[in-house]
Amino acid sequence: MMELSRLIFFCLLPISLFGQIGAQRPNIVFIFIDDQGYYDLSCYGASEINTPRIDAMAKEGIRFTDYYAAAPICSPSRAGLLTGCYPRRIGMETWVHRADSKRGLNPDELTIAELFKQNGYATACIGKWHLGFHEPFLPRQQGFDEYFGLLHNLDPVEIIYFEGKGGVPLMRNDEIVKRPADPAELTERYTDEAIAFMEREKDNPFFLYLPHTMLHIPLGVSDRFKGTSQFGEYGDAIHELDYNVGRIFDALERLGIEDETVVIYASDNGRGPGRNSSQKIQGRKLSTYEGGIRVPGIAWGPGLGIRSGYESSSLATALDWYPTLATFAGIRVTEGRVIDGRDISSYLTGKSEGIPSPMTSGTLNADVVLRRSWDLAGEWDPLFTREEYINAFFYHGSQGALAAVRWDKWKLRLNPMLQLFDLEADPGESKPLRDRDISRKLRGMAVTFQEEMNMDARRPGNVR
Repeated sequence: MMELSRLIFFCLLPISLFGQIGAQRPNIVFIFIDDQGYYDLSCYGASEINTPRIDAMAKEGIRFTDYYAAAPICSPSRAGLLTGCYPRRIGMETWVHRADSKRGLNPDELTIAELFKQNGYATACIGKWHLGFHEPFLPRQQGFDEYFGLLHNLDPVEIIYFEGKGGVPLMRNDEIVKRPADPAELTERYTDEAIAFMEREKDNPFFLYLPHTMLHIPLGVSDRFKGTSQFGEYGDAIHELDYNVGRIFDALERLGIEDETVVIYASDNGRGPGRNSSQKIQGRKLSTYEGGIRVPGIAWGPGLGIRSGYESSSLATALDWYPTLATFAGIRVTEGRVIDGRDISSYLTGKSEGIPSPMTSGTLNADVVLRRSWDLAGEWDPLFTREEYINAFFYHGSQGALAAVRWDKWKLRLNPMLQLFDLEADPGESKPLRDRDISRKLRGMAVTFQEEMNMDARRPGNVR
């Protein structure tokens, strides 16, 4: 009888820790936009662009005002999302992978797709990959059952590798579907493929990663959406994305699985600064000003207890989705796997008012972030706690160097000189402040992080 009781306890443990009474194995849809800036949705203040379907998602879910991509450029950002790690930890922090790259996301990393697949989920990547192009680095070697999309960019720097070969190919697994790919049809075609995948897997739990090629240059807009915005081709492309996000939600409702599904919407990096006096953020893609790395982030899942109509100013990052979504699915992150993301599931569902403490939260993966090494030098010991360090965010530039650190509302830029900003009062980073104690605290965090990465960073994948 005792053994039976233990068996029942451990079977129910993931659900009891999370406190979730809905579906035990929810579906996950992650919509990942390329190069969408912070102010480029109407629910984030755009006046030239109208995004009713994404706005509705935000109204029925959580809209993050202080959400950060893992990096201000494509490949590192995607690596961070899929592994829950700072790109620097996994050797993916520098620039992007072009078609002649010998490097890629190391097969020894455990992607979120691999984690979910190991636990009975059907997995698909539909869209842009950009994480290595040799066999060990391709999507189906990184945990995805199915792949459809572009392994590469379509920008002028990348298409030169395909001159004389018919152009950049649109792929289904290992087969070429079309060559050259037409950017004007990609948003709709990716969505068609995503809906078809959901239809096939509606009776099984699935993890769908939908990294759109838009809004990266060259922009592509179908005839239906040309001229529909007041922001040129870029705004028109956002209108098309919004419509197709709506198609995803319509399909979930038609298939009767909307109450069993979590949907995340986010951008891989920023694009540019604000466009009017009320939009204070400055900086562009590639930079570590807020405009380069603070991006739209929305979580939706009312049927699974995610808060509805909630605006969050808590600092959240792309790294957090790995342990958080695993907890929603009742999946324990593999023992020994060191990641940087925090399990914020209890915050999403309103069970904790702020970002939960990894020391005291009872959620399934709350303690995973404590696997990060913690060997604080005596110089910094009085300045910050382990929990404060875990809740800091470390900005890396497009060349991979540590450029800034944020904790709470404070941001310390490290180069070319130390500059401290209060992002709550000054999101445009226009008025450096003098506060010796806060500056020293954040500088100590930066030094500690450098030491952690020097000791613990893992190597990228390479081919010879």
